[in-house]
Amino acid sequence: MNVQARRSDVRNSRNIFLVLGVMAAVMCLWLEPAWADKLSDAIAKAPQGTEAGQIDPSKPTGFLGIAGAPQVNMILAFVWAVWVGWIFSTVGAFGGVMAGVGHISVFGFGNYAKGFKTTAPELNKLVTDSIRTSNQWLVGLSALISSWNYYRMGRLVLPLAVALGVGSILGSWGSVQLTAGKVSFSSYQGYFGLFVLVLGCYLFYETTPAGQAGKQKTKAAVKAFEETVKKQKSGEKVDIKSLGVKTTSFSLTKVSFTFYGVEFSFNPIIPLLGGIVISAVAAFLGVGGGFILVPFLTSVAGLPMYLAAGTSALAVLVSMITSISSFMGGGTPIDWTLIGLELVGIVVGSVVGPKTSKYIPDIWLKRLFIVLALYVGIDYLLRGFFNIKMFG
Repeated sequence: MNVQARRSDVRNSRNIFLVLGVMAAVMCLWLEPAWADKLSDAIAKAPQGTEAGQIDPSKPTGFLGIAGAPQVNMILAFVWAVWVGWIFSTVGAFGGVMAGVGHISVFGFGNYAKGFKTTAPELNKLVTDSIRTSNQWLVGLSALISSWNYYRMGRLVLPLAVALGVGSILGSWGSVQLTAGKVSFSSYQGYFGLFVLVLGCYLFYETTPAGQAGKQKTKAAVKAFEETVKKQKSGEKVDIKSLGVKTTSFSLTKVSFTFYGVEFSFNPIIPLLGGIVISAVAAFLGVGGGFILVPFLTSVAGLPMYLAAGTSALAVLVSMITSISSFMGGGTPIDWTLIGLELVGIVVGSVVGPKTSKYIPDIWLKRLFIVLALYVGIDYLLRGFFNIKMFG
């Protein structure tokens, strides 16, 4: 491929990502109904007073413009969003989980929503859906930026991401239709923790000798990639683009590609079905699904972590567009002042993440993933199902 053709290919690909982003924003704004009325009705049904589970009109407004709701320090919100963007763009996962931790625990929305469980269940579920959708706005933008950056670096398996993305459309839509407005915060938090904990345990197994057996191709690709990074550090010029992902064959039952001289292949039907299941779970939890996609890509598809992040990001983007549109089309309210600031932080973190991830060894990326999964999983499982605060 000559230079001019390559530049044309890059421009066309960039335009595709830009169109996806614009479509996501336009679709969500177009589908957004008069959710203010739905929120006002839920607030009107809640009892007034100064106790937990009551609304005190004398207090200043906070989250979603509700009197007495938690007020967020905007500097903290920005810094946390930078962290969310960085972790998602670095490992291709945990953006939605970390966004959820911020909204639920750091900002205090979780305890606030839980207080209305018996006194105003409609408001409890509406705030819960708002938390779920807010998480997805953050991870959706990070996914858009990360996908483009990883594609430019030759670290995105486009056919695999597309197969996962197509499946995610059906899974995300179905999950939102079945659960929106029907899940209490306690149940949401408990299931959130359970899924994350199971993933952390499985990934821990993946780092053991038994879990690493039979991953010769992955190890070879990781070794070649990390050696190339060392050459760059020493000042040697390397054409990384030519070593990145190259699709060598494509059919309905088998797609083959190379990465740093190592050949991989997969059956596109498997990620298509996997995308349906993964996105359904992710939409229910109000996250991007990267924490399920990454293990799927590294275990089932056998990809190294260096490829899993970018491939996961594009699949998550498609899922987020579908899920956010479905939530907002059903009247889920959004605190745009808070989310707008957080989106700026997401941009910062998502730009930095892909540039720094190549300097972190593959095994340490996976271990970081495991530590976060075990921490969040245990804490939220105990809080949601048993009302036990193990951490914090």
